[in-house]
Amino acid sequence: MSKARLMPSPICLVENVNESLSACKDAIEFLSRINEPVVVVSVVGLYRTGKSYLMNRLAGQQSGFALGNTIESKTKGIWMWCVPHPCKEGHTLVLLDTEGLGDVAKGDSKNDGWIFCLAVLLSSTLVYNSHGTIDNTALEKLHYVAELAENIKIRSTEVADEEEEEDSKFVQFFPSFTWVVKDFTLELVIEGKRVTEDEYLEFALQLKKGVSRKINDYNLPRECIKRYFPSRKCFVFPFPVTSQEDMTRLEILQDQDLAQQFLEVTGHFCDNMFVNSAVKRLKGGHIVTGQLLGRLVEIYVDTINSGEVPCLDNAVVVLANLENQAAVQEALKVYRRGMEEEAVYMCYVDLLEENQMASERKCRDLLKNLFSDMNKRLQDGEYSQSGGYELYKRDRDAIVKQYRREPNKGVRAEAVLEEFLKERKPEANSILCMDNKLTENEKQMKKEKEKAALLEQKFKEEEEKRIEMERMKETEKVRHEDMVKQMQEKFNKELEQQQQEMNRATESKLKEWEEMLKRGFKEKAENLEGEIKKLNNEKECSSGGAIFKDYVMPLLSPLVEMVPNLLMQRSMLKSLKMGLKH
Repeated sequence: MSKARLMPSPICLVENVNESLSACKDAIEFLSRINEPVVVVSVVGLYRTGKSYLMNRLAGQQSGFALGNTIESKTKGIWMWCVPHPCKEGHTLVLLDTEGLGDVAKGDSKNDGWIFCLAVLLSSTLVYNSHGTIDNTALEKLHYVAELAENIKIRSTEVADEEEEEDSKFVQFFPSFTWVVKDFTLELVIEGKRVTEDEYLEFALQLKKGVSRKINDYNLPRECIKRYFPSRKCFVFPFPVTSQEDMTRLEILQDQDLAQQFLEVTGHFCDNMFVNSAVKRLKGGHIVTGQLLGRLVEIYVDTINSGEVPCLDNAVVVLANLENQAAVQEALKVYRRGMEEEAVYMCYVDLLEENQMASERKCRDLLKNLFSDMNKRLQDGEYSQSGGYELYKRDRDAIVKQYRREPNKGVRAEAVLEEFLKERKPEANSILCMDNKLTENEKQMKKEKEKAALLEQKFKEEEEKRIEMERMKETEKVRHEDMVKQMQEKFNKELEQQQQEMNRATESKLKEWEEMLKRGFKEKAENLEGEIKKLNNEKECSSGGAIFKDYVMPLLSPLVEMVPNLLMQRSMLKSLKMGLKH
């Protein structure tokens, strides 16, 4: 990240004031200047659970996001901190710290669900922060995940009986999920066996058999987490300090003041985020830059404020239109740049023509001076006698050699010499006719030799023109092929990402299907089997309809081809004009 895009401290991205959400202009403007890919990590959780401390650590700082030391929630809306990615060069790490959920001071908590929804829509990785243990109470408080089906749509239009299918496709587009448990005091032991943190999470997400309302309520948040998120991780943190007083001073405590085990888990957590959090992508695999992320925020917030439900397809279409407009502007820039290059080239041709004229004047003056003595001998009749032609030719050839030895004659040296010799051709013919000593055969041979010399001179001039024209054509060809190659590589990369997206979703569904079969949930396993088949069919039928290829390429490609063709036409016309002139 360049110095122009360094963010010394977090800024508000989405304000939550008077039960209304709004995107902050300063934050959107900052994101608009980031043209590199972004990795977005969002943290959500109940208020006063220490979310901000982890985000500060991910930013590599001791402080930044407000921690707060009272029961009052310090983070309102969504705050953002953009820092250079510590492991991925040319990428920006975007950290989003969300307003604490369930804040009693807010009274009406209807915006809590939208804050959670925005965190899901904007993230590469979603971190849920809680404390104590992962028990039924903790999962009941995560009821926002069960509301995602009502708050997010994939397609802009859908039939009522397709709602369940929409729900099942969340896994293709949702971020990875990490549950962080603070102040964990239990042993990671289940049924007498030591387990990992991830196994502890999966154990807590196991479903119960039955159809009662109580069991359905118990299973709902667990089932949603398993169905919606493609990958799940868990980290359990012990108490960072031993005294309650120190708990309120985490922001100013040094590492040596914190528990060693707490620091180790914090290090593992940060390393995992840096290595495994993916670049944010849109539906279809298109990579999100900081600029696109800012536009996504505006689209989703405007949709929520209008009373509608955020839709992934609509967001992609809106962004595609914006990208299309940007592509048009870029194409026009390319076109204008081509025109400017043509103007420069034409200026170059004009300068070349001036140089040619200067060269022609200099060469003619040089030839005039070199032939002055020979002209005097011609006037004195030295060539109008027996053997005069041989003498004439010897003197002429000596002058030609001397002419060619002269430096700095310019680009018209050979052409002017050819014209000069043509002008003196009648003179040479006259002297040849007067030379009675030469036989007719000798005369014919001399004429042929003169003709061959003139043809050779003409060939040299034409060869110079041909080499220059080939060089220009090759330059334009290489530039055009390079541009087409770059576009094709972009298409292939997007198609490959779409396939990876589908594979990731299929693998997640297969794991869930195996678990349902193992635990005896036959009906759920059959439903999952149907979803897996649909995913496989979509993967087979996919034709790589990437955003860039669908919306931008049809417009950009003709303009890309037009500029080099126009340059070549102008160049050839100019060269033809010069050739006719001379």
